[in-house]
This record gives sequence, C-alpha cells and structure tokens, in this order.
Amino acid sequence: MDKTKSEDQISVKELITQIMEWFMYLLSHWKIICLVGILGAALGLTYSFMQKPIYTASLSFVIEDQQQASGLGGALGLVSQFGFDIGENGGGIFSGTNLIELFKSRTMVEKVLMTSVISDNKTISFAELYIQKQHWREKWNKNARFKNITFIPDANREQFSRAQDSILGSIYEALSANSLKVGQKDKKIDIITIDFQSGDEYFAKVFTEELAKQVSDFYILTKSKKARMNMDILEKQTDSIRGELNAAITGVAASNDNTFGLNPALNIKRTPSAKRQVDVQANTAILIELVKQTELAKVTLRKETPLIQIIDHPIFPLKREKTGKLKGLIIGGFVFSFLIVFMLIIKKVFKKIMSS
Repeated sequence: MDKTKSEDQISVKELITQIMEWFMYLLSHWKIICLVGILGAALGLTYSFMQKPIYTASLSFVIEDQQQASGLGGALGLVSQFGFDIGENGGGIFSGTNLIELFKSRTMVEKVLMTSVISDNKTISFAELYIQKQHWREKWNKNARFKNITFIPDANREQFSRAQDSILGSIYEALSANSLKVGQKDKKIDIITIDFQSGDEYFAKVFTEELAKQVSDFYILTKSKKARMNMDILEKQTDSIRGELNAAITGVAASNDNTFGLNPALNIKRTPSAKRQVDVQANTAILIELVKQTELAKVTLRKETPLIQIIDHPIFPLKREKTGKLKGLIIGGFVFSFLIVFMLIIKKVFKKIMSS
C-alpha cells in the first residue's frame, strides 16, 4: 500500500517536473512567440479591413394544400391500405424534402439566371448581373472563347453553346455550394426559409425573390396540372358542342323556311327539319351536362391549386456579416501564437528523438 502511494507521488512529481520543463522551454522563447503573435494580430487586422461584407437575404413562406388541409390525403391513404386504388393527384411529389431540393435544383436556378432584372437602369439577365459582380468579363477579354458570350433575358436555353452551358454550370455550382441554403428551421413547423448570401446586397435580395417566384409558379403548375388539363378538355368540348347546337338551330330555321306553306300531305319534305330538331335537343342536353362538368372542373382546379403564402420578404438593409477589427486582431494573434508554440514543441521533440 505504501509502495503504491510512493509510486503515485513520484508520478505526480515527474508530471509536474515535465510541465515546468516545457513551460520554461516556451518561456525562454517568449520573444519569438510574442513577435509571431503580433505579426498574426496585424495580419488579422489587415484581413478585417480588406474583407468584403457578406449580405444575407432571407425569405420564408408556407404552403397551404387544400387536399391536405381537408384531410383528404389521409383518407386516401387509409382507403389504400385496404387494397383500393382510387387515384391521387400529383400532390405528394413535391412534399417535404422534395420541395426543398426543388429550390436547389439546377433547373430552377438556371431559370432565375435567365430571368430579366433591372441594374443601373438597364434590363439584363441575372446571369449577366452575376458575371458583372464577379468581374469575369475582365478575365474573359484575354480569352477569345468567352469574350463575346452574352446571356440575353429569356433566351432559348436549348440553343446555348457549350461555352454558355459551361458558364451557367459554373455559376450554379458557386451559388448552390456557397450561397444558397433552403430548409426548415424547426421540423415541427411547416415554414420553409430561403437564405441566400452574396457580396452584393441588391443581387442577394432580387435573386432570392425571383427564385421563390419561379419555384412557386412551377410548383403550382405541376400540382394543378391534371385538373387544368381536364378543365381545358371540357372547355374545348363545350365550345364544340355549342357550335354544333348553333348550327343545328340555324338548320331548323332554314328547313322551316323551305317547308313554309307546304301541303300537309307531303310530310317527307318535313324530314330535314325533324332531323335538325333532334340534333338541337341532343346537343342541348349534351351542352347542359358539359357546362355543369366544366363548372365542377373549375371548382376542382381551385381546390387543387395550392396557396403559397410569403411570410417574410428580404428588406433593405440586409443582414451584414464581416469580421470586426477586434475579432480579426484576436483571432490572428491567437492562431499565429498557437502555430509557433506548436512548431517549437515539435522542434524539441524531434531533437529528443534524434539525440536518443
């Protein structure tokens, strides 16, 4: 027992001795540690002056789906458990994670990039605005391949050259990897938030708003596509039957004119008028039913069209992030001091290994 206690005391003494040895070693190099720390602090301060501010545009919205709100989605799911397939609309394809990924998809981002925006009283595309802010054209002046490339608003994407595709791809990669963040801040709340960061305050705001608009239009169009197609077909059929009915009514009138004052014994002459009268009655019945179905289709379309309600818009001035002078001073001094201490320790350890 005493032996164990004695060994523990020796171990503690050795540990304290080692710590003091290392402390005295680092203390003997305090001048170089302080010098490097001051150098790091100066570099950190310089960085804080040179760093450009980053602006963050935030937009939040919520989606109200009539089918989900009425509980119909749950009812359909319950019925499907018993082996019945009564059909559902395309409502679930953009729910939850799918909708968030839609915001970050290349198709949506490129749609925004090819949309028009006003900058310096000129209408240009978002792609051109981004290129200007990144000063890419100054670099392209030395490259004949990119020198004359322009991105006109609402241009036909299918006619783009390989170089244009490459540029748009580079812009998309930069925006999706470093600037664009989409998600739910709280999984218990169905509010989706878009955060977009840029060194240009105006670009951050207008890009965020346009992205929300493009995704909203695409989402609504896709969700209501089946109901809209059904309504369009019914409207075309209604117009066609109405035309047939008008022609039949005109035909009845023409036939009656031809048989006016006809001998009652000559009934064969009244056949065209009777046929036209049957057409009028049949087309009238069909038209009444089509009008009813068209109105029902309009109601269905309104129900299946989701409501995307914007809660918060990005408002000037946007949130601004920049390394402060004091923060840059402290971080620079600490990092460089830590590095020189680490290098001194490595140097001493290496010497011990070489001498042993």
